[in-house]
Amino acid sequence: VQLQASGGGLVQVGGSLTLSCAASVSTYSMGWYRQTLGKQRELVAAITVGEIPNYADFGKGRFTISRDNSKTTMYLQMNSLKPEDTAVYYCLAIKLGRQYWGQGTLVTVSS
Repeated sequence: VQLQASGGGLVQVGGSLTLSCAASVSTYSMGWYRQTLGKQRELVAAITVGEIPNYADFGKGRFTISRDNSKTTMYLQMNSLKPEDTAVYYCLAIKLGRQYWGQGTLVTVSS
């Protein structure tokens, strides 16, 4: 499974961005993680094979994860962005018990 993340960029505080992650094949569960320098990668949001979303507390009410019907493209709509949302965002896909990671896309929120 190959994953291609896109959509990162520079945005002002309070702005919005939509990240996309395109998978080469349909997958079971997918998710977004993020990482900043010196910190561990953390879960942002995930969507299960049953299309049930779950969010980290910091994303609830601001972020929305979704996936297309083919289960090959995942999105993360991020609203009301804060400086602490600045990170490299990675997409993850799980298929047949294996994890696959995309290359990451940088989100920078300026104040």
